[in-house]
Amino acid sequence: MKEVLNQLFEYKSLDKASAKEILKNLAQGAYNQSQVAAFLTVYLMRSITVEELEGFRDAMLELCVPVDIPEYDAIDLCGTGGDGKNTFNISTLSSFIVAGAGQNVAKHGNNGVSSVSGSSNLMAHFGYEFTNDVGKLKKSLDECGLCFLHAPLFHPAMKNVAPIRRDLGVKTFFNMLGPMVNPSFPKKQLVGVFSLELARLYGYLYQKTDKNFVILHALDGYDEISLTGGFKKITNGKEAIVSPQDLGFPEIQQEQIFGGESVAESAQIFETILKGEGTEAQNNVVIANAAMAIECGKGVSTNEALGMAQESLMGRKALKTFKKILELN
Repeated sequence: MKEVLNQLFEYKSLDKASAKEILKNLAQGAYNQSQVAAFLTVYLMRSITVEELEGFRDAMLELCVPVDIPEYDAIDLCGTGGDGKNTFNISTLSSFIVAGAGQNVAKHGNNGVSSVSGSSNLMAHFGYEFTNDVGKLKKSLDECGLCFLHAPLFHPAMKNVAPIRRDLGVKTFFNMLGPMVNPSFPKKQLVGVFSLELARLYGYLYQKTDKNFVILHALDGYDEISLTGGFKKITNGKEAIVSPQDLGFPEIQQEQIFGGESVAESAQIFETILKGEGTEAQNNVVIANAAMAIECGKGVSTNEALGMAQESLMGRKALKTFKKILELN
């Protein structure tokens, strides 16, 4: 590892094979905590290359516990996190809206590292028990149209890294990897990323797969549609800058989508919105993000998708899905 660190400190990059090998060694405990922390920190100070990201992704997928559910044709909605914006749990709420609209969802989630409340923190707060039992996950999809994949249960090799990430408390390249390593290998995916540079990297890598995808990045830094301004939307073979007005929504202020200071506060906001009692700004943001996933998953127009998302949220279909998944647990 010393040689690798010296190479990186000299601003040299890793090729795909080296990146894959190093991450496999790191995940299997071959390096000490200081070496791992130093390795993670390098990528806070310089950009990751396509080859490095691809190598890290391949290592994670090779080491994961796979979930074989192709028959459900599920979509994943997952953001990288790491945008430092502390919004409420937009992608988790959107997942329930998408499932309520009739598109199966295999939601990959984790505890927050650089935010107050990740999707797993939220689900655990409501008493949801995580599982990697494929039978239970299939039952959840059969009855709710959604299953929740808590990352640590499917990436056991990452247990060596988790405490170091927690102690660092800042985004690392594992944030970049999160959406890429869903253990159910979904063919449909909505990804939110925290930088324009990462959006381009994702776009490049996803073009090389058989996925149907939408990559989102708000131009003011959010890893999702924030409606605080325009956003970049990258799909198969196409890129566009979209404004809130293009979707029929007014522009909003950052404080209108703040996520609270604790998991309990985040959970309260989450429940209020699901019950149809959110503010107009909160409702519009989750409808906008859910619509992008519905458009990707069902192949409908943006306007149709917005209507389906609106109906799922305000018609309490999303709430019904959420209640059902807790009952099943």
